[in-house]
Amino acid sequence: MAPSILFLCVANSARSQMGEGLARQMFPGLRIQSAGSRPSHVNPYAIEVLAEVGIDASAHTSKSVQGIDPASVDLVITLCAEEVCPLFLGKAERLHWPIPDPASDDPSLTPDQLRTRFRVGRDEIKRRLEAFKRQRF
Repeated sequence: MAPSILFLCVANSARSQMGEGLARQMFPGLRIQSAGSRPSHVNPYAIEVLAEVGIDASAHTSKSVQGIDPASVDLVITLCAEEVCPLFLGKAERLHWPIPDPASDDPSLTPDQLRTRFRVGRDEIKRRLEAFKRQRF
């Protein structure tokens, strides 16, 4: 059993935020954190698609991996796919779940297309967390 889980990606705006929200719902007794190597802001679409499954992420903030105490983490889950994942020093177990970044600066994408991308990412993270829970708990 892992009493503390850290989700990592680059901006700590989408995938890691969704991982944090989903894991807090799924593992209420664990300490759940998220961070990124270049934190920015929590993407409004991440907040929206989490709300669709009953998770309020409106108070989430984007955090730097530099501010995470390695001694406070038992398991690190990196969610980077096409970009370089942040480095996390410490003795924590590591899992890598390469999930494509749903955020995009492509002006041709409509809000509905972006929501779809975020839902796909949310659902994949949820599927992996459910499998993790079955294996470990």
